[in-house]
Amino acid sequence: MGLFDKLLSFLGVSGKKVNVLVVGLDNSGKTTIIERLKPRPKQSAEVAPTVGFSVDELQKGSLTFTVFDMSGAGRYRTLWEQYYREADAVIFVVDSADKLRMVVARDEMEHMLAHPNLRKVPVVFFANKKDLPVAMPPVEIAQALGLDNIKDRPWQIVPSNGLSGEGVDKGVDWLAERLGKQ
Repeated sequence: MGLFDKLLSFLGVSGKKVNVLVVGLDNSGKTTIIERLKPRPKQSAEVAPTVGFSVDELQKGSLTFTVFDMSGAGRYRTLWEQYYREADAVIFVVDSADKLRMVVARDEMEHMLAHPNLRKVPVVFFANKKDLPVAMPPVEIAQALGLDNIKDRPWQIVPSNGLSGEGVDKGVDWLAERLGKQ
């Protein structure tokens, strides 16, 4: 640790690095949400489906987030588990308008949260695409996912619109607050 890092640490403004796993079914808006977290000049106008995974580094207050954007396509979901050990937090993105696949999202979430390497990590659920007319409200999504059954970790559900960025900062602020206390 250099002198500058020690000084920042002494002043309480040092950059803590955290690993955040971003998961959810394909087409839920994971990459779009990550793009909204980047500074405006670094945001990409076009977002393509993630194949496998991608890694970005983002700054939120004194925290540096290393974000692992995991593909939600069925054949890639088995890759998620390889990143559990290093995860300090999880962002789980749900397409609020995709009622048909809510059961699949719940199965994937339950399987993930039962993994021993993810014990006690905080989880923020983005109820994304809230602007669509058929979008389910967050309370209904929480019921469909069985979020009230999660007792072993802090969690929060936040309605969001990845395209406009609405709700994204609120969810990440909640996560940053939890991670800052660890």
